[in-house]
Amino acid sequence: MKPYTRSIIELFDGKKRFLIPLYQRQYAWNVNPQLELLWEDIERVAKRIDEDRMSVVPHFMGAMVIAQIKTFGKQVQAFEIIDGQQRLTTFSIFLASLRDVAVEGKSKYATELQKYLINDGVMEHPEIERYKLWPSLTDRGTFIAIIDPEADLDGIVPKQHDDGFVKKATLAHEYLKDVIRKHVFLDGSFDEHRFETIFEALKEGLAIVSIELEGGDDPQTIFETLNSRGVDLSPGDLMRNFIFQRAKGMGQVGGSLNVDKLYEKHWFPLDRPFWSQTASRGRQTRSRLDWLLTDHLSMNVGNIISIENLYDNYRRWILNERPFASVVPELEAITSSAFVEERLFEQDKNDALGDFGRFANAFDVSTAMPLVLYLATEANLGGQLKDALSILKSYILRRDTCGLTTKNYNKHFVGLIPKMREATIDQVDFLRESLSERSSDIDRWPDDQEWKTAWMSRDQYGTARQPRLNYLFEVIEKALRSERNEDIDIKSALTIEHIMPQKWQGNWVIPGYEDVDVDEADPDYRNKMFTRNRVVNTFGNLTLLTQKLNSSVSNGPYKVKMPAIRAHSSLALNRDLNAWNHWDEDTIRQRGEMLFKEAQKIWLAPQRKDGFVKTSEGLAGMTTEVRKGFPKDGTKCDFTYGETIYRGEIVSGSIVLAGVAEQFGSFSAASKHITKTSRNGWNDWYLDLPNGQRMLADHWRKSSEA
Repeated sequence: MKPYTRSIIELFDGKKRFLIPLYQRQYAWNVNPQLELLWEDIERVAKRIDEDRMSVVPHFMGAMVIAQIKTFGKQVQAFEIIDGQQRLTTFSIFLASLRDVAVEGKSKYATELQKYLINDGVMEHPEIERYKLWPSLTDRGTFIAIIDPEADLDGIVPKQHDDGFVKKATLAHEYLKDVIRKHVFLDGSFDEHRFETIFEALKEGLAIVSIELEGGDDPQTIFETLNSRGVDLSPGDLMRNFIFQRAKGMGQVGGSLNVDKLYEKHWFPLDRPFWSQTASRGRQTRSRLDWLLTDHLSMNVGNIISIENLYDNYRRWILNERPFASVVPELEAITSSAFVEERLFEQDKNDALGDFGRFANAFDVSTAMPLVLYLATEANLGGQLKDALSILKSYILRRDTCGLTTKNYNKHFVGLIPKMREATIDQVDFLRESLSERSSDIDRWPDDQEWKTAWMSRDQYGTARQPRLNYLFEVIEKALRSERNEDIDIKSALTIEHIMPQKWQGNWVIPGYEDVDVDEADPDYRNKMFTRNRVVNTFGNLTLLTQKLNSSVSNGPYKVKMPAIRAHSSLALNRDLNAWNHWDEDTIRQRGEMLFKEAQKIWLAPQRKDGFVKTSEGLAGMTTEVRKGFPKDGTKCDFTYGETIYRGEIVSGSIVLAGVAEQFGSFSAASKHITKTSRNGWNDWYLDLPNGQRMLADHWRKSSEA
């Protein structure tokens, strides 16, 4: 490794070429801060030259690492850029900007500057080798248009799709021309002296260290350890360079590096703006490319990978495990994952993978993506992929409806991958069996009975849950249409609406209290209020609309609101409301039952083996369907503490309190939550029994045991 200090002008002087490998990232410098800081440096040195040329010492502008490429015959001497391509590209654009302003000012420097941008003389491929800098494919057309506006790009630059984005090289060129003009044009007149000091700054006052590698040097190690003033490298940038540096030494043909062909086929598609767009998962926001590579590595190693440690883990896996014979199958594997992940990000509802992308986004379960990648690539499921994804969606959606935790999903889903690789039975069958056999709250798949109990009685509405409800109701809507052979595509955005409003007290009177003054302390009225509040946020009281209702209608009485909802008759969900001529707790339950029957057809139940016993946290070994010595599901209960009445209901063998997400496995646990003290909850809670009798829980227990 030999370092040389060269001025900017010396760097480009003479007949030579700098080749930026295609796998290097796109030009990324912005006006603020990179270009503004560069111009400040140049302007500062120019001022020193003007004031006291003898005191000027070169200002260090960073380092670049290059490796000479073997050339033969008439080929121009060439160097591969290992590090410093951002800086080198900017210097070229600055020289072009300086030349263009010189042309505007009719300066003698216009011709002088051209020789630092374009080679002349004998060359093997003059249409390519004439350019001193040969950028990566993504920037090549834009760069040549700046350096050589009259060039014919046909044959030397592939035609690219216009993605609607202005390239940063174009923005840099315009900015630099503008600041140079303002510096050298005073009152509309070109000042040759001020222009000359800028050129002298590049020739005498600004220096760069050019590190030229020798045979035994490791380019990747040097690339990783160099620090420079620029745009931080992402995990994707580091991985790309790590992969392609291991493909070095392939030489060049026709004036281009052979390794570039690998880039064009496998990584160039990943440098599209689509992959640089950001996506959020939980509290983290990163580029789609970084998420893809994280999922890809997690899938391959069968373990959780943090995006912060993505590059280190990938490097260690490749060097220690040696999973690929060469970089070719390594790149093919990434390409395969990218094809799947792109469909997940695009979220086309008519594509099985796109629909799962919509589902994962709505239910915030990106932790399942490595498993989905495995199912769509390595598992080789073919037409069974849709079945496998349906199993995953059913497992996740049923747990969500029942309010079960998602905290274990990352380990759970990724941990399935190594087991599926070793499975000797059909992969789809193995997936369903593996998810069905789980029995604890952290990972069980709710069966129809548990799911229905939560569907009918648990609050499902909430601001954060809107995307989930939208997805669920849209799928049911589509299923209802399919049953009726309707092929109508609703293109407007759909919104969730309560049929009976959440603020029902003003306009939706409880039956039997229409013409009386209500005493809210009346136990019978309070029980009916409690019952209504328990069902208003359940599935039976929710529907979809093609547009929001205004607040006066949304909170209006039945005779105003129901016609407004039924007016959205393009939706099958709302046409079904014609079956009822009133709306109360009973009709909400009836509609909930109807919707549940549709949901059962869509989201599969687990396949339980004989003897399977479902357990719940705190109820180890007991089935939640039948707990000996515990009230039946649906039993209402209440506990008066201080001056407050706390109301609950037995759901799936647990106590569910109104307005509390947590479920309690015993009366004592529920009492402890309320009082913050340990006590015997059997002596706190009163039960409303089916025969209309009201009894202390402890008395009921003793009579039940007797």
